[in-house]
Amino acid sequence: MSNLPTPPTSAPRAVVIYSGGMDSFTVLHRARREGYALHVLSFDYGQRHSRELDVAAHVCKRLGVAHRIVDIRAIHGLIDGSALTDASREMPSGDYAKDNLTATVVPNRNMILLSLAIAHAVNLGADKVFYGAHGGDHVLYPDCRPVFVEKMNAVAAIANFDAVEICAPYLHRSKRDILADGLAMGLDYVDTWTCYLGEELACGECGSCRERLAAFAAHGIEDPLRYRQRREPTATTSHDSGPPPATGGGKPYV
Repeated sequence: MSNLPTPPTSAPRAVVIYSGGMDSFTVLHRARREGYALHVLSFDYGQRHSRELDVAAHVCKRLGVAHRIVDIRAIHGLIDGSALTDASREMPSGDYAKDNLTATVVPNRNMILLSLAIAHAVNLGADKVFYGAHGGDHVLYPDCRPVFVEKMNAVAAIANFDAVEICAPYLHRSKRDILADGLAMGLDYVDTWTCYLGEELACGECGSCRERLAAFAAHGIEDPLRYRQRREPTATTSHDSGPPPATGGGKPYV
């Protein structure tokens, strides 16, 4: 865990959408470093495991920041056509690509979560909502692409009497860039969970694990997370290409 200072009580407020994964973990600490008083939201929408939520609660308790796990499982039947929300579906493995990980798309997820976070921000008098979309997600997840953030920001500016800005600080950055920023802040990524499966050990084979391992490999260091099968990838395994045209549905909220 980092030794970042605790913001003063007079600090501006910000809401952070925090899944417990390494991207939102880094965003959480970045927002804290920038001096915001954090109000952190994690969401239980009926995903196939709660391992990330447990990690998120643990981290927020250690940091001493306000944290809520919001139960929205009532919507599960509306978004259950994904391998991430239906445990009976086989979880695809392999690197991030449209042809093998489309099954992990959860329709409209980030729009739903951002809408709730914006409402919470207005209620608190906060004018910013942070979330962890990054450049490697653009190939598959439309609600992590720049055009989505742009349009959501336009709506967030007029949906209430008080405008709220959606901040995605790694929107044009890769997973390895996120890790570099976190390492510079002294973060310990053992306090994160990335695997699409919620078993005792990370699988090492799903797209999320492979991208994470590739980011660590790119920095020449070993991932501190324990894996069932650790396949040390080359640095090029991480998907760092630019975004394609924006069409389609949603990713784990990173």
